[in-house]
Amino acid sequence: MKKNIVIIGAGGFGREVKTIIDAINREKETYVFLGYYDDGIEKGTKINNFSVLGNLSDLNAINEKVSVLIGIGDPITKSKIISFLSNDNLDFPTLIHPSVQISDDDVTISNGCIICAGTIITCNIRIGSFVTLNLMCTVGHDTIIDDFSSFMPSVNISGEVHIYEKVYVGTGAKIINQLTIGTSTIVGAGAVVSKSLPEYCTAVGIPAKPIKFHN
Repeated sequence: MKKNIVIIGAGGFGREVKTIIDAINREKETYVFLGYYDDGIEKGTKINNFSVLGNLSDLNAINEKVSVLIGIGDPITKSKIISFLSNDNLDFPTLIHPSVQISDDDVTISNGCIICAGTIITCNIRIGSFVTLNLMCTVGHDTIIDDFSSFMPSVNISGEVHIYEKVYVGTGAKIINQLTIGTSTIVGAGAVVSKSLPEYCTAVGIPAKPIKFHN
């Protein structure tokens, strides 16, 4: 039976998430896409011929079962949304584009993740809940990625890396093997992380160095 599904966030990434649903349905009819929920766009607005159905409070109030995807890249926002949603009718599937390559050798991916086209996930890997891996990312062996972290297109993560929760890594960044990146740290686009990074910092450059700290 096909599942009803909605996307939180009708911006650019939310619209891209819809294309993953379409790709999955072309291989096997799995989902019925109902529309978007977005606190910043008026209810009834059309987005590529689908409506904004309401805001998060409306989603909390629905009385039918529906699957929910978070089409937002910012880790802190994702975390806040999940804390706000309290409706037992909602479930949070992991969405994986059909082109993604995932090893059969000890890979665990938790709920609510979005894994975009062209991504490669090798072996002995743990990926937490509500992780976003955008287009053409690679994740090397024995890596751990904690909840809510987000990786923009073409991020390369080498082996034996531990990325803590709510980390954001910009487009084209590279993370060398056997490193850690602390909670809520931001890695700038194009950075090369060659040494472990502390929590709550923004790091940029080649090699990546913290330029500021935040709470």
